[in-house]
Amino acid sequence: MFEKFTSSAREVVHGAVRHAQRTGSPTVGEPELLLALLDRTGSPAATVLAGLGAHRRRASIERSLAEVRRRGGLSDADTEALAGLGIDVGEIVARVEEVHGVGALAATGPGARPGPRRSGRRPFAPEAKSVLERSLRIAAGRGDRSIGDEHLLLALLARPGVAAHVLADHEVTYVRAERALDVRPEAG
Repeated sequence: MFEKFTSSAREVVHGAVRHAQRTGSPTVGEPELLLALLDRTGSPAATVLAGLGAHRRRASIERSLAEVRRRGGLSDADTEALAGLGIDVGEIVARVEEVHGVGALAATGPGARPGPRRSGRRPFAPEAKSVLERSLRIAAGRGDRSIGDEHLLLALLARPGVAAHVLADHEVTYVRAERALDVRPEAG
């Protein structure tokens, strides 16, 4: 499948691996793919993200992703849904961290337990693999012969997940991204 990726899309994948290494995450997931997309400049996805204000809100997006990580992967939407059932996720996280240390529910941090590593490589989490596969279907559906970073962005936004929820909280949605991609400068 990677032979169909443009150089920009390949750089996103490599960047996601670097983000996982930097944060100590045992796997490459949606948050790392999102951060790698936010690193891009001069590409279709970078243009869309900049146009929708994600680049100037990067610090807020990073804080949101860190909070999701601290809650063991639960997004704000998940936390709100559980609150509706009378479950206070903040209280649960606080109690777990009292006993096991800050970051105990996160994949990283002083309280986290390291996962198995094969030869230092970080595997892609199932949701990240799903994003990569979905990007192929999105590219094909749009009539594109290769997979660009814009297809990776749309694939992140196409289904509920950590990246889609965090971006939606920052006013970046699938519909808005797709519209921004479909706006082409007129020749003239």
